[in-house]
Amino acid sequence: MIYLQLREYEKLLEHALQCLPEEACGLIGGSQDDLGNSYIEKVYPLENTDHSEEHFSLDPGGQLAAVKEMRANGWKPLGNWHSHPASPSRPSEEDIRLAYDSSALYLILSLMERGAPVLNAFRIEGGHVEKKEIRYIQG
Repeated sequence: MIYLQLREYEKLLEHALQCLPEEACGLIGGSQDDLGNSYIEKVYPLENTDHSEEHFSLDPGGQLAAVKEMRANGWKPLGNWHSHPASPSRPSEEDIRLAYDSSALYLILSLMERGAPVLNAFRIEGGHVEKKEIRYIQG
């Protein structure tokens, strides 16, 4: 189970909408319990240095600053997120090919239906995609 604070989801969505028509991207930080549940404490919107509508590269300086802040707060990097401006909320072939960390969460926000954004979470290992449930919490 993935627990995501509603205010952090709203921050992710706002950044993705501001970046249109390009893909938006960033990191997620938080904690995990012994049962494998992930608690996303903070969403870190970062610059997509590719400035592309079909792929993204996270800004290295932004990544470093985000990880430093996570560590300062006692959190760990849980994974990354990005938007799909015109495609569904599922990993593309490129997303699967570039998923190098099987312990990472990959959150994908689809903005394909402008009035109905869809956020899904995945773990990807060896080309196998596993969808994880997201539960939104107040916080």
